[in-house]
Amino acid sequence: MRDKHQIIEEPCEVKVSCTVLKTSGTGDSLAEFNELRNEFGFVKDLNSMAVQAAAERGWSAISRFYENCKSKKPGKKGFPRFQKDNRSVEYKTSGWKLHPTKRRITFSDKKGIGELKLLGKWDIHTYPVQSIKRVRLVRRADGYYCQFVLDTEVKEQLEATGNVIGLDVGLEYFYTDSNGHQEENPRFLRKAEQAIKHAQRRIYKKEFGKNGRRKARKRFAKKHLRVSRQRNEHALRLARCVVKFNDLVAYEDLSVRNMVKNHCLAKSISDAGWSQFRQWLEYFASKFGRVAVAVNPQFTSQKCSNCGTIVKKSLSTRTHICKCGCQLNRDENAAINILNLALQAREGHSRRNAVEVGVTTLVGETLLGQTLTLITESPVF
Repeated sequence: MRDKHQIIEEPCEVKVSCTVLKTSGTGDSLAEFNELRNEFGFVKDLNSMAVQAAAERGWSAISRFYENCKSKKPGKKGFPRFQKDNRSVEYKTSGWKLHPTKRRITFSDKKGIGELKLLGKWDIHTYPVQSIKRVRLVRRADGYYCQFVLDTEVKEQLEATGNVIGLDVGLEYFYTDSNGHQEENPRFLRKAEQAIKHAQRRIYKKEFGKNGRRKARKRFAKKHLRVSRQRNEHALRLARCVVKFNDLVAYEDLSVRNMVKNHCLAKSISDAGWSQFRQWLEYFASKFGRVAVAVNPQFTSQKCSNCGTIVKKSLSTRTHICKCGCQLNRDENAAINILNLALQAREGHSRRNAVEVGVTTLVGETLLGQTLTLITESPVF
């Protein structure tokens, strides 16, 4: 929801407990929830729009399962499961009220949340209250956060730089571009792995059901949350810089879900955060008016970027050497091939090898319309 909506997250001072109706409705109408509200007493205390948001979330999981079954998707179809421990509650245009100073927010349903103080820095005061379409309370390892979904235009037009770039992501380096620059792979999980394992072992030394075990679990969760935030911030910073200084950005259309099935490389691939990097590339491309192109990675590492000859090499071979005299780093050669395919696609020569990224979230769409993934795969041929 970052294409046309800006999400602002700030910690709330007061800890609250919320209950959300979890159901598998038909998706055609919300009239059945009036009967459920009369049947279950705890639902009557909930805000009606909070119940609708929970129903939309549940139905999105059910509809996705049906679509996977109809399309005969290989592997698991994503059978919807009951959400035992819900960590968020979402309100639409009712059930909440901002203080005139916009430093406090009050929830008016009958679950005892009351008034919360918004801490930290934010720019919610620069937007009218009418532009706030959804308010979400999220519980995380280090506290509770209040998210605001705004109906606002976030595009920013930049002057053309005349630069184009191709990116080849990897494990040795986070990415290698077509200019020969190699970005170091931070490996946040690997660096924090020993501390995480130590925190996990301390959980099992505590007695089950006691406060000591609960505190140990919280310390363990905070360490994972820190790694997740480091990885996201790293991908955000790099993607913004790459898109800001290049008119066209070409990258590999990788299927990370299939790549992590390799148990030898799964942890390293997950630690790199390629999918997050791609999502931020697409977001900033739409925001700054740039072009982001996903290229089919087939033969990009084997093909010579100078003469086009296929030079087969194993993963351990890190240097590309061709009979034509071209000698480059393996990843730099692949990045040049990726850029060439993207330029050909832009000129209309090879539309089957690349797909241009568009906006996948529209203003005014329901939650079902906003669950589309940013990872758009290129056509299969």
